[in-house]
Amino acid sequence: MRVAAFTKYDRQAASTRQRLLQFLPSLEAAGIAVDYHSLLGDGYVQGLVAGQRPSPAAVAGSYLRRLGQLLAPPDCDVIWVYAELFPFLPAQFERLAFLGGKPLIYDFDDAFFAAYQESPNALVRRGLGDKLEPLLRGAAACTCGNDYLRDYAARFCERTLVVPTVVDTGLYRPLGQIDGNGPPTIGWIGSPSTWVDVRPLLPLLSDLHRETGARFRAVGAGAAAAADRFEGLDLVDWSEAGEVAEVQAMDIGIMPVRDLPFQRGKSGYKLVQYMACGLPVVASPVGVNRQIVTEGVNGFLALDDGQWREALLQLIADAQLRRRMGQAGRRLVEDSYSLASQAPRLVELFQSVAASR
Repeated sequence: MRVAAFTKYDRQAASTRQRLLQFLPSLEAAGIAVDYHSLLGDGYVQGLVAGQRPSPAAVAGSYLRRLGQLLAPPDCDVIWVYAELFPFLPAQFERLAFLGGKPLIYDFDDAFFAAYQESPNALVRRGLGDKLEPLLRGAAACTCGNDYLRDYAARFCERTLVVPTVVDTGLYRPLGQIDGNGPPTIGWIGSPSTWVDVRPLLPLLSDLHRETGARFRAVGAGAAAAADRFEGLDLVDWSEAGEVAEVQAMDIGIMPVRDLPFQRGKSGYKLVQYMACGLPVVASPVGVNRQIVTEGVNGFLALDDGQWREALLQLIADAQLRRRMGQAGRRLVEDSYSLASQAPRLVELFQSVAASR
C-alpha cells in the first residue's frame, strides 16, 4: 500500500514528528509505504523560533508547489492530510485533495477550526470559519488528538476516532533515581506560540525561586522569551537531538494553558513527555489535561495562582511524592499514550480504509 501524506511543516515541528514520522517504522513493517510532503520547510519553523518574519515570496512558492502536487494527483492508495492543505485560503482549495478519487484520512491534534472561528478579523471568521468542513465531509476517516476534537469532527465524518499524541517510551524514559538533594528544577517544553500561556505564571515561579531555590527551565520558548528573564529562569534552545535529555533533566513538569476555544483542543503532549520520563506534573484543568492528570495520583490540576503555588510547593518539598507521582504517570503513558499502544490502531485504520476503496 502507498500513502501520500501532506503535512503543514517538516520534521522540526512536533506535529509532523509525533502525528506521522514516528509511526513510519510500524507502517512500513505492515507493508505501508508513506511519501510525505511538507508545505513549509524547517527553515520556516526555525525563523519563527528566532522571531524572524517569513519571506512572502518563499511562502507563496511553497503554496504553488503544493498546488502542483495536488493538480497532478499522487500515485497512491490513500491520502493522509494533517490539519489543512492551504492555511488561510478558502475551502475550495482543500477540495483539491479529492481530485484523484483516493480515500482520505484527515488528522488533527489542535483546534484549527477555532483559530478561524474565533479570529478577531471578521473577514476571516466569515470566509474561513467552515473551511475544514470539506476535508472532514469527504474523508473516509478522521483521527483526532482528543475528545474535544472528535466531538467537532464527528459532526461531519462518521468514522472519527481518537488517536492521542504519543511518545516512544523506549526513548522517553525516567533517568535514574530521585534523591532529593538540592532544589528541584521545574520544567516546561514547548514553542514560541505556547510561551504566551506560561507568561502569567512567571511572577509566581520567580517568587518560588527566591523562597526555595527551585529553578525554572524553559525549553523552546524562542528568542522573544529573553525579555522575560528573571533570576532562576534558564532559557534553553530546543533541538530534536536534545529534547528527551532536557525533559529528563527536569524534576517537575508544568503545562499552564488558558481556557480558550483553541487551547481546549490541545492534546496534552507536554504532559505525555513529562510523564514518560517519570515526572510529576502540574497543569491547568483545560481540555484533555483533565483526562490525563488524575489529581493527587500523577500530578495536580491548578486553576489559579493559589493552587499553582500550593501544588508546586508540595512537589518541591517532597522528593518521595515526586517519585510516586512520576511512577504513576509513567504507567499511564505506557498503557495509553505510547507508540506501542497506538501504532497497531493506526496500521489497522490504513489497511481498512485502503480495503474499502
